Amino acid sequence: MNIEFLPLVLVLLASFFQGTFGLGMKYMAPLKWEAWWLVHAFVAMIFVPMLWAFLVIPDLFGVIMSTESSVLLLAAFYGFLWGIGGILFGVSVEKTGISITYGIVMGLAASMGSIIPLFQIEGAMAQPTFPIVLLGVALLLVGVAITAVAGVKRDQLNITKDAKKGAIKTGVLIAVASGVLSAFLNVGFANAAPVANTATDFYGVGAQNASLASWVVVLIGAFIMNGGYAIFKLSKNNSWSSFKTVDSRKAYTWAIASGIFWFCALGVYGQGAALMGKMGPVIGWPILLGLALIISNIWAYRAGEWKNAKKPFSILLMGLFVLILAICILGYANY
Repeated sequence: MNIEFLPLVLVLLASFFQGTFGLGMKYMAPLKWEAWWLVHAFVAMIFVPMLWAFLVIPDLFGVIMSTESSVLLLAAFYGFLWGIGGILFGVSVEKTGISITYGIVMGLAASMGSIIPLFQIEGAMAQPTFPIVLLGVALLLVGVAITAVAGVKRDQLNITKDAKKGAIKTGVLIAVASGVLSAFLNVGFANAAPVANTATDFYGVGAQNASLASWVVVLIGAFIMNGGYAIFKLSKNNSWSSFKTVDSRKAYTWAIASGIFWFCALGVYGQGAALMGKMGPVIGWPILLGLALIISNIWAYRAGEWKNAKKPFSILLMGLFVLILAICILGYANY
């Protein structure tokens, strides 16, 4: 394979994992949400990242401890902020539905997660890719908005008019907050670059594998929030006994599998972004989320979620076309 195309291929592969891991969330029963989520979060944010990093980076903890503490704390804090965004996502879904929430969160996470690292680069506006990236991100927002409209129209065919307007307005505001905070996962990865640089400069680890050290730091902060919230819910709801629920083997299997897929998305994306250079998190992140949205809708179509929704489905196809166009433009920006 031409090495110039390897970064983009890795991001495309990561998009498959990102668009697929959510399938496991349909198989939480009979476990309580908080029990399932604690297992999922531990696998996704602690076990798999550390195991993978240990296998390819000599003295992983030495690499981390050799990095300035301010860098480590900031990267972990960004991961913590992303964790708050993830919790708010669930709250928003309860108030506004999955389609509106997903559209808002994906759009803001993709755009903010790209633009913030872009402006953190010295002389960002002088970069030759600057206008191309802005065009690609703008088109991505349009594509996400169109797919969200399609989802809303599809949902309207299946719901009654009992929704509370006040709850919907509150839910939209919460979704906006979730989208902004969700962007900080990529911001944390971009700001954890010194960790990867330490692995490369002092331990001879290639940039592709060194990126995994950055994720270990960011996701520790993410797990503190996600795992902490799950433990809080387990205590509040007195649902610790859920772990002993009969016939829960399938739920555990999906919690573990979706956790593996979730970090495979980030790990492979990180490798592709590292090979792209300093613009990697700027270009790779919106491609990742845009393609993941396309893939998740393909799975939804196969599951029959767009059945008997001809008009909304035609709108969806229009949105997916715009997303593909945006991804092509962002891919071109990398070269």
